[in-house]
Amino acid sequence: MQSAASTTGQQILVVNASNDGELDTAFTVLTQQHVDALLVMADPFLNSRPDKIVALAARYALPAMYPWREFPKAEGLMSYGTELADAWRQVGIYGGKILKGAKPADLPVQQSVKVEFFLNLKTAKTLGLTVPTALLTTADPVIE
Repeated sequence: MQSAASTTGQQILVVNASNDGELDTAFTVLTQQHVDALLVMADPFLNSRPDKIVALAARYALPAMYPWREFPKAEGLMSYGTELADAWRQVGIYGGKILKGAKPADLPVQQSVKVEFFLNLKTAKTLGLTVPTALLTTADPVIE
């Protein structure tokens, strides 16, 4: 991301949070640095806090993109990521193979290829954003 940002003259500010206090501090730093948007990465701590993170993004009027559908369902702006049900289904298939005697080292590496794009139009309007038609037509669901 740093490389892509530098080619377009953009800057990326990385903030980390591993507890609720650090999460509040991270949003304060983002605001102080006048960031234009936020990309929340997939992380066990962050994944467990969609309501809090979405509330902080709303409080600071910060457009944000998230890794999972739970965030736009909680009023976050949008998400793009693996469909977790598909990923967990693959985990189950692998688990079944191992339980039937397959050696984990002999199983091929697989990656979930089913991704989804969720867009919350209500949140976009609240943030004063005009969503391009191309995004509206490519979103798996548009939440209104």
